[in-house]
Amino acid sequence: MNLRRIVVLSGVALLLTGLPALAGKSSVEMGKALFNDPALGGSTNAKSCNSCHPDGEKLENAAGKKNLSAVINRCITGPLGGKKLDGRSVEMLSLKLYIESLAKK
Repeated sequence: MNLRRIVVLSGVALLLTGLPALAGKSSVEMGKALFNDPALGGSTNAKSCNSCHPDGEKLENAAGKKNLSAVINRCITGPLGGKKLDGRSVEMLSLKLYIESLAKK
C-alpha cells in the first residue's frame, strides 16, 4: 500500500471514529433546527424536543448541568424513541449550544 493511500485511509478512519465534531461545525442555529426536527436521533414518532419544550420552555436552567449530554440523550431515547447521539458529535454540540443560549434570554 502506498503512503498516500495510507494517509487518506487514516484520515477517513479518524473522522469516522475519533473526531466526528471536526466533520462539520456546531452552531446555535443548527441546534435550534435539530431541537425542532422530529427525525432527531432517528425518532420513531412525530415528536421533537420542541413538542415537550415549546421554544425551549423550562430548559433555561439546563445549560449549567454537567450531564447535559446525558439529559438530551434521555429525551431522545425516551419520548422521541430515537437513538443516543455521540456526545462529541456536531449534532450534540449544536443542541447543547442552543440550550445554553436559552439561559441568556
